[in-house]
Amino acid sequence: MQHSPEAPAPSNLVQPLETLVIEDFGVFVGKHSERLRVSLKGEVKVEAPLLYLRQVIVKGRGVSLSTDLLLACAERGIAVHVVGYQAGASLYTDGLTGTVQTRRSQLLAYDDTRGVELAIAIAQAKLRNQAGLLRYHARSRKQTAPDTSQELKVIAAEVDDHQAELDDLAGRGASAISDLRPALLSIEGRAAQRYWKGVKCLVPGELNWEGRRHRGARDAFNSALNYGYAILARQVEQAIVLAGLDPFAGFVHVDRPGKPSLTLDLIEEFRQAVVDRVVLGMVNRSVALPMTDTGMLQDEARKALAHAVIGRIEESAEPYEGKRRTLREIIQSQARHIATVLRGQRPQHQGFVAKW
Repeated sequence: MQHSPEAPAPSNLVQPLETLVIEDFGVFVGKHSERLRVSLKGEVKVEAPLLYLRQVIVKGRGVSLSTDLLLACAERGIAVHVVGYQAGASLYTDGLTGTVQTRRSQLLAYDDTRGVELAIAIAQAKLRNQAGLLRYHARSRKQTAPDTSQELKVIAAEVDDHQAELDDLAGRGASAISDLRPALLSIEGRAAQRYWKGVKCLVPGELNWEGRRHRGARDAFNSALNYGYAILARQVEQAIVLAGLDPFAGFVHVDRPGKPSLTLDLIEEFRQAVVDRVVLGMVNRSVALPMTDTGMLQDEARKALAHAVIGRIEESAEPYEGKRRTLREIIQSQARHIATVLRGQRPQHQGFVAKW
């Protein structure tokens, strides 16, 4: 029996993407020649040349991926991330495990001053970004909502006040992060209370936002934040792995089975610049974030949010080390800087602070 050759996909379906987001139920993702192919019931939906791909993000349920594709991604260093509300998973090539020296240095740093200095530097950057975002929105409301603008400035100054506590913590000369973790978390927690008080001034009243909720959130604003953080976490984890670090061996966040502590540490430098800014922008432009009956974002809302967060990471540039870099490049550089600090090749870690 003769088989006719498979017809090529229309050219408008072939997209030279760096990030491919897959979110439709029931699609099959496989490898065809040197392309990743997404199809539904035999119909080709999109093809992406493997040459350009850096990552594949699977957000929908009921998606099937072929082992041929997974091996092709592993051979080319293409990460495959599965993002959910409460958990996620990532696949990397086994060649991206870094050097033994980096991993040993990372584990040893938990019990010496390197871990202390790293944890404080990340916290300092986090607080500066929290205050920066509030001042950014205060400037934009100076004419249209002067009372809100003034309140945001006051709250931003209160967040800044906690920097002095971090400076005091750094001066204690603690020999290990475990000696000052409770004090550090207390400072971050009190600063966060003020920060979210400021954010509440920015959330439209019709959303009836009562405050920050993490797991189990059933309101649109918190659900959008949590989903955005899940997407950001996959990007940060990928950068950590590529830097040769172990995403599960952190410093600020305590060790727990299955908890990517270092990922949760480093993500603190980027929450405001990537996710908080995007979600606040969406709700203030009246972008709908409809919820399901079970209290989760509907598919269209998740699609819009994912594209906005990924677009922010890949397309937005910030001043960084004398040049303008995309946030993706900055995330990767920050992970590599942590590796060099832990190996003793860099004197200290400088947390990332966005240009607000």
